[in-house]
Amino acid sequence: MLGPLASLKVLDFSTLLPGPFASLLLADMGAEVLRIESPTRMDLLRVLPPHDQGVSASHAYLNRNKRSLALDLKQPEALEVIKQLLQDYDIVLEQFRPGVMDRLGLGYEALKAINPRLIYVSITGYGQTGPYKDRAGHDINYLALAGLSSYTGRADGGPLPLGMQVADVAGGSLHGVIGLLAAVIARQQTGQGQHLDVSMTDCAFSLNAMAGAGYLACGVAPGREEQMLNGGSFYDYYRSRDGRWLSVGSLEPVFMQQLCAALGRPELAAEGLSPEPARQQVLKEALKVEFEKYDFATLCELFAGVDACVEPVLSLGEAVRHPQLKARELVVEVPRGDGTTQAQMACPLKFSDGLPEPRHIGVGVGEHTDQVLGELGFSAQRIEELRMAKVVS
Repeated sequence: MLGPLASLKVLDFSTLLPGPFASLLLADMGAEVLRIESPTRMDLLRVLPPHDQGVSASHAYLNRNKRSLALDLKQPEALEVIKQLLQDYDIVLEQFRPGVMDRLGLGYEALKAINPRLIYVSITGYGQTGPYKDRAGHDINYLALAGLSSYTGRADGGPLPLGMQVADVAGGSLHGVIGLLAAVIARQQTGQGQHLDVSMTDCAFSLNAMAGAGYLACGVAPGREEQMLNGGSFYDYYRSRDGRWLSVGSLEPVFMQQLCAALGRPELAAEGLSPEPARQQVLKEALKVEFEKYDFATLCELFAGVDACVEPVLSLGEAVRHPQLKARELVVEVPRGDGTTQAQMACPLKFSDGLPEPRHIGVGVGEHTDQVLGELGFSAQRIEELRMAKVVS
């Protein structure tokens, strides 16, 4: 089966998380993705624990369905290989700091001269312009500068480090894919490609959504545990008697009434439906008391049949086994290449025509070097010469 993006061919120069997660989505949807990897400088993703049969589980997942060509981009012969690939691959994804690809002779303007249809996606921490463009950073830094951390966490404890990489994935990866696909549609109309400058900080800033809109239009600055959705109301997590947690999001009247009725405290609904902060806190304290009367299992059973927007906080192991996630087939067995498979998270996008079956987990550095060069017309002798010169591996 061909996926909806089967017509796209992508050269992926990215490492770590943002770029690889973006190209994973593209590959899962049928795009042909060729990773261009250094034969001497190991991608941290390849050694990140834990490991399954000696292979990083993160690498095996994030780089599934992609081929790997190992090239030393600092050698002139490698540049010639890239130029030949651009006759067929017309999308480039890169994640270097601004200026690095230019110094390698692989910047947008240089490659655009070879293929005017080229779509060139650059994902960086701070973008291609501005005083921070050359500054190092990680997910926590982008969230901090984008203002998101200022109203996330507890009022008396400060911001919390999140367990997932919001700026990397929701910022860089997803916005990168959206922009790339928009450029593909534009190219269908104009015949021309373009350069996309995707800043993880910019995209994280746009995630402020409601809080940012309120500040810019009304001057209302959000603070920790001051807004309805960040702990300033009953909308929060509550601990059970045995130390587990449940999420409560019963914002609408019908859900609030169901919540209070299930706990045997229907009179509390009036507090929850009041916009007054003091009354919200009365409800919040009452809910803490009520939830701590019961064990986690009892609360899960209590709310299983109640439509009140109350759900348990599950571990990853519990989430994998949850009937909803199982029904959505969010875990898939992916071939390792040795006749066995590895369990991985499936592509979450559901198409009525379906998606191709996963082909393989992430492969070794340069595993497809000979295959790719052979497709370009290189003889076995020439490939061996490039290998001896350490241009490829």
